[in-house]
Amino acid sequence: MSLLEMADIHGGYGGANILNGVNISIEADEIGVIVGPNGAGKSTTLKALFGLLRVSQGSIVFNGRPITNFAPEKLVREGLSFVPQEFNVFPTMSVHENLEMGAYIRRDDFRNLLDQVYGFFPPLKDKRKQPAGELSGGQRQMVAIGRALMTEPSLLLLDEPTAGLSPLYMDEIFDRIIAINKSGVGILMVEQNARQALAIAHRGFVLATGRNRFTGTGAELLADPDVAKSFLGGGE
Repeated sequence: MSLLEMADIHGGYGGANILNGVNISIEADEIGVIVGPNGAGKSTTLKALFGLLRVSQGSIVFNGRPITNFAPEKLVREGLSFVPQEFNVFPTMSVHENLEMGAYIRRDDFRNLLDQVYGFFPPLKDKRKQPAGELSGGQRQMVAIGRALMTEPSLLLLDEPTAGLSPLYMDEIFDRIIAINKSGVGILMVEQNARQALAIAHRGFVLATGRNRFTGTGAELLADPDVAKSFLGGGE
């Protein structure tokens, strides 16, 4: 049984559809990557999954349970966690306080989990008392992802996790995503850095005009000349 099955998803804003039949399926131990041109419906797909956009047609099943149009707070308790592209940290709070905010639904001792998050993101440990708004873009992204992990999700949703980052931090974030996945967390992310994202993906989904244009393993999509020509900036 797949961890996530999104089947024939339609939805949009103000009566106008942006999603016109998106299909996404990933297993529990996989990294799934959604790529495509601007306006293809990539981020909208994540919002539909996380209850931030109403699905007008289609179904979403997570861990064998129908969750279509569940509210975000309910989805967090089901094992989903979402990191939006922007406004994803509390800038005046310290790094440590941001991580503690991620544990708001917990009623247990989560100190071991904090240690695990600092293990994923060692640069944050020395800055744990520093306001998150004073950090570099890459370090703020680490805080945002770390906070999302504090609920111990089965599936972590990431919207453009490397947007605006330097090549050094981009590589670091991708490395951390791989490490998080290897720890047992499924990942579904939207990425503009398509080649680098598909290189670490178990499954890739190329969207265009709100529907799947290509679907396959990351390696298959990277090797497909039609995908390269249309969506990856050339064939080589």
